[in-house]
Amino acid sequence: MSRHDRHKPTYLRSAPSRRSARRTDRGPQRDPADVLRTRRPDRRPTNPLVPRLLGAVLVLAVVAASATWLLNRPVSLTVTATPDDAYLRVIGVDSAEATGTLTVDELAPGPYTLEVARSGFATETVTVDVARVRGASLEVALEALPQAISLATHPEGAACRVLRDGEEVLGGTAPLEGQVVSGPVTVELSLAGYNTLTRELYIDRPATLELWLDPQGQVVHLLGMADAAGAPKGVALTPDGTEVWATILDGPPSIEIFDVATRTVKDGVDLGEHGAVEVVFSADGSRAYASQMETARVFEIDTASRTVARTFETGSAWSKVVELAPDGSRAYVANWSGNDVSVIDLATGELERRVPVARTPRGLYATPDGRSLYVAGFARGDLQRIDLATWEVTTLISTGGAMRHIVGDAQRGVIFASDMARDTIYRHDMATGETTEFVTTDEKPNTIALSPNGKVLFVSCRGANNPVSYYIPGPEWGTILLFDAATGEPLDAIVGGNQPTALAISRDGATLVFSDFLDARLRFYEVPDYETLAAGGGGRYGPHRDDLRK
Repeated sequence: MSRHDRHKPTYLRSAPSRRSARRTDRGPQRDPADVLRTRRPDRRPTNPLVPRLLGAVLVLAVVAASATWLLNRPVSLTVTATPDDAYLRVIGVDSAEATGTLTVDELAPGPYTLEVARSGFATETVTVDVARVRGASLEVALEALPQAISLATHPEGAACRVLRDGEEVLGGTAPLEGQVVSGPVTVELSLAGYNTLTRELYIDRPATLELWLDPQGQVVHLLGMADAAGAPKGVALTPDGTEVWATILDGPPSIEIFDVATRTVKDGVDLGEHGAVEVVFSADGSRAYASQMETARVFEIDTASRTVARTFETGSAWSKVVELAPDGSRAYVANWSGNDVSVIDLATGELERRVPVARTPRGLYATPDGRSLYVAGFARGDLQRIDLATWEVTTLISTGGAMRHIVGDAQRGVIFASDMARDTIYRHDMATGETTEFVTTDEKPNTIALSPNGKVLFVSCRGANNPVSYYIPGPEWGTILLFDAATGEPLDAIVGGNQPTALAISRDGATLVFSDFLDARLRFYEVPDYETLAAGGGGRYGPHRDDLRK
């Protein structure tokens, strides 16, 4: 740069020449030896077809392997049947069976034969080709077959309609006979003065239906009746609700066992030459305990084999009501003529003691805490409490009537006792010791029961006695009354036969069974839930009194 240029402003200075600039930008010169060292060695030219051929071979190998796997892997079969409870099976394939829908996953491709069957429908046999890769899926609808149907009503003359999907398929006046094809139907019955009855049924075989109409306003529904071999004094439903055991007072037979669904006798228990009075079940239902007056014995029965496992001597006279301790350790037995309560140790089978109580004791109630046993004295209307720690007996009330039966609600801390002479149900508060009149009833209330939820009290009333003897039918029918167990408000009423006596409620509260003692008959009723009963406006409680006189 010239001296002159150094004094010029920067923007006026001369730019270097292009040649000079290019030389400057080249940077340091590389050694020729370095250039030689970095050159790639000579290689022979590569054929461009070789990589392509290798890739094609690889692709073909993958495709072939995939095809082999797809063609030979297990495939699935899914079959859906109508009706949806039809039985399906793949013939010749183990465990390939189901109800409604069948799915089999580990099948080799190929043809298979299916069988689809249901009672009341034509059996279908179908061959299906389970394809490679895709498997198979199909639906099979069975043809419904015609079924004979016979329909009788009590009382006769009800108008009958059999409907399917809202359309009438059979109609007329009962008794009615005809045909309908298998499947779900709705039966509607109507008759002046009675509740209209609607029943949903599934017909899949010839059907003979016998249906009862209930008096107008009645909330509980009569399912049917069953004849007993003699006078049924007590009844008890098995814990699972499938059977009713009825004690025959004037037996033998001693105990008859009825199927709840069909209301027919299915079996019995032989206790020798005499009948039985009462029967109760252990908590698990594996044992039943039945009393026999004439021998003053209690029989422990294996419910599975229907045989007597042990026999207990009460050491007293005319043993009637049996009450089990809640923990299953003891049996308490009220001895009508012995005027005492026998305490039996169920572990040893030995008579532990006899506790003197009020005359002609009958009803018993053992509290869940194991502290108290309540006793109903029939002779003078006594309600007593036995302290199970000291065996001290306390009389809580004496009505001068005839206390007969006791039930308790441990959750609310109350017991109810029926007084046959005063036509009254008494309520006792176990905490305060206060006893009050709860409700008045029809003539001669005897057996009582509480619904499992403690909300409904059922009372069996024998009706007025015959002036000659209560062993023969009296001038009026007996009844079953339903009360709200909290308020005493009436919920419904049933007019029964001659001297309703035995009474039991299933553990789910849905089935009521009672006996018309002098008619040697059991009646089975369907009980709705408490809310339905409470909304029934008292049911037939008011009008039923007009139907009592024969």
